[in-house]
Amino acid sequence: MSRHAPEVPIEVDSETGVWTTDSLPMLYVPRHFFINNHRAVEEALGVERYAAILYDAGYQSAWHWCAKESALHGIEGEAVFAHYMKRLSQRGWGLFAIEHIDVDAGTAEVSLRHSAFVLECGKAGRKVDYMYTGWFAGAMDQILAARGRSIRTISEQIRSAAEEGCDSGLFRVRPHSG
Repeated sequence: MSRHAPEVPIEVDSETGVWTTDSLPMLYVPRHFFINNHRAVEEALGVERYAAILYDAGYQSAWHWCAKESALHGIEGEAVFAHYMKRLSQRGWGLFAIEHIDVDAGTAEVSLRHSAFVLECGKAGRKVDYMYTGWFAGAMDQILAARGRSIRTISEQIRSAAEEGCDSGLFRVRPHSG
């Protein structure tokens, strides 16, 4: 494994101890700590219910993040989505790659290698990285709204590297039909 300084600037307020990156407050915790908490909530609520909650929360968070980053960096459209994938990849969630994107159509496919969830859970025989699903629709919808478009999207996880026979995850974004 090569070691290099992160491309993401981290600033620490000497008075409060608050970490920020790109002007957003951040938390820095060990991966196992986060995943153990995730698993505990998953067990308490059930995967389906927890996934629905995470979808909505992730959607809202991605929308907010993309709006802030668009304004901060003066970027729009596909550049916002690409910046989001780059930052997610730089923050230890996994390596996200845009396989397809058509912002005007509200469609995208994102592959995922080295998901933090798969690295902790291994070949669990099911999709363990569903937390990310709402992120892609939230990002796409913010970009569409910024363009004045009324299209809204949904995202679904097609596969996970935690499933047998899969070496990467795949998420698909498409226009919401309802």
